[in-house]
Amino acid sequence: MDLKTPLVLLGPTFRMKKRILEKVGLETVEDFLFYIPFRYENNSVVYKIGILQFGEQATIQGEVIAAINIFTRRSLSIQKITIEDETGKIDAVFFNQKFILSNIKKGDFVSFAGRVEKFGSKKILTVRSYEVLPELNSEAIHTTGLVPVYSETRGLFSKWIRNRIKYLLEQAKIEEYLPENMIRENQLISLSAAIRNIHFPKTLEEAERARIRLSFDELLIKHAASLIRKKEQEQKKEATPFEIEKNRNKVRDLIKTLPFELTTAQKKAIEDVFSDLKKQTPMNRLLEGDVGSGKTVVAAIVAYLAFLNGYQTALMTPTEILANQHFSTFRTILEPFGVKVELFTSSNKKPKTKNLKFDVAVGTHALIHNRPKFDNLGLVVIDEQQRFGVEQRAILKEKGASPHLLSMTATPIPRTIFLTIYSDLALSVLDEMPKGRQKIKTWVVPEEKRDRGYRWISDKIRAEKSQVFVVCPFIEPSETLTSVKAAKVEFELLKKEVFEGFKLGLLHGRLKTSEKNSVIEKFREGSIDILVATPVIEVGIDIPTADIMIVEAAERFGLAQLHQLRGRVGRGDKQSYCFLFTQHHRGAGFTDSKSEKTLERLGYLQAIDNGPDLAEIDLKLRGPGDMLGTAQHGIPDLKIASLSDLPTIEKARKSAEHLFDKLNKFPMLKRKVEEADIPKISRD
Repeated sequence: MDLKTPLVLLGPTFRMKKRILEKVGLETVEDFLFYIPFRYENNSVVYKIGILQFGEQATIQGEVIAAINIFTRRSLSIQKITIEDETGKIDAVFFNQKFILSNIKKGDFVSFAGRVEKFGSKKILTVRSYEVLPELNSEAIHTTGLVPVYSETRGLFSKWIRNRIKYLLEQAKIEEYLPENMIRENQLISLSAAIRNIHFPKTLEEAERARIRLSFDELLIKHAASLIRKKEQEQKKEATPFEIEKNRNKVRDLIKTLPFELTTAQKKAIEDVFSDLKKQTPMNRLLEGDVGSGKTVVAAIVAYLAFLNGYQTALMTPTEILANQHFSTFRTILEPFGVKVELFTSSNKKPKTKNLKFDVAVGTHALIHNRPKFDNLGLVVIDEQQRFGVEQRAILKEKGASPHLLSMTATPIPRTIFLTIYSDLALSVLDEMPKGRQKIKTWVVPEEKRDRGYRWISDKIRAEKSQVFVVCPFIEPSETLTSVKAAKVEFELLKKEVFEGFKLGLLHGRLKTSEKNSVIEKFREGSIDILVATPVIEVGIDIPTADIMIVEAAERFGLAQLHQLRGRVGRGDKQSYCFLFTQHHRGAGFTDSKSEKTLERLGYLQAIDNGPDLAEIDLKLRGPGDMLGTAQHGIPDLKIASLSDLPTIEKARKSAEHLFDKLNKFPMLKRKVEEADIPKISRD
């Protein structure tokens, strides 16, 4: 059986589930074999019935000597199946599963996994999973050993998947496609062994070696595909090079008007971009930097160079708050030099916007919905690029003839991951803060010091007119996470019980744009002392006078996100502070999280103020899903590999770069690389 064989050709068992399988991306034999379990149930020991103890999770095997249906007074039913081995017998029970008696009959050999319970003075086994065996002691894949558990959906269950996987492994021809020397040098097992052992490992060590091999393959293929795309881009001579040198003096004149000196990192990033813009190949660069590191200023200077070359610039942001912030900054910097900047958002209604003349268009998704008409778009800047989908970025770029692309992000991506996943994307990092910016003093506050902290903050507001952010994970209380603080509840509590006499404001994502803008403006003007908010403030709010950040339920955030949140303070010349509280609420039913692991993780924020370093630590401590959060769409959806497995990532990257020029010698691998679904962060 070929791996490319469509599942629907393998008989009615697969045809009946065609729609469900396609929904989860399973169409071929290969797709199915690479549907990897996310955990294993350990049923490694098969117990003899005579030694079972109450409360044990156990697997037993034996012969069925009786099978009956028992009806209760409440019209419920119990299926009691008595099995026997050489050491004794036990009743195994199912609840409301009448069909079981059609599947299991007297005289069958069975394997049951479940929990040993007490029923009167007798032991019974409440069955979790079962299978009928052709003979006693034959292979059991659902109840013994390390039993794979798969992601399930309605109509697609692990037991059915295991049966099909077993069948396909017996029939499929799995050919090796990696070079022998690569397998040997990286100490990998064969592909056929990896696929078999990832589904039915004898030990956890076998499962781990299988995962490493399949992870290596996935990362190798993605990296090689990314290298191919980079080469293709370099061969395309689409863009019109910008004139750099003849405009140097004008750019310097603009930089001289800035009220601060550019950092060395900003100057280097600008030169990196200018070097790209000289080429006929469209620029494709990511500018990564912490909140407050000066990405917007770099983008404004590049937009000015585009203007001097006769081109328009489009700057797209994910939120109106951020769009308004950038619009204000760009106008302040560029309009004195004759650059016309316009704002395009859903709430910013302008008459005849399609005929509006501008040099720089700043906006949200409104930029891609035919609001502004671009005459000569030469530069696209996308801020917080990971929050936009492939199609959105592509639509904006299509409004010009191969415009240059500058993406920006404050979400730090560990460099090892970046080199592997985005080898077609140039990187500039703003790794230093503007001069005069002080390090934000960060404290993980123990619960017994909470009230003292509140008093200290109150004194700072009175004495120094400090302004405070209070960030809560949710807008309203959660039914399932009742101990996690919510912004609306916390706003009322702080106003009435903690900061009485001070002016408080509330900001969250459900407010109308006009309401959000009004709250932010009041905070900026100083008519609000304390702003209680959700993480909506993570992006786009620049209040230089804000100098204190409180984060509630801090353990629910990744280190990188906490670093971004605290970057909302410390943007002026005052010493700023960040207080990290773990879960706690005054009143019954709420507890404080005092896990040593949590406190250790949060403690890194006290000592480290470098975003990429914190991201690397978070990756190792929490794993990629927790670190990146739901917003990090720029990171690819890896099916097998983990972004926290840095050794395998590094090995795969080096192997891909070594193999890249020799791909033609390995046609099966080349085909897989060409078919690879690689992350579309760049020029899609």
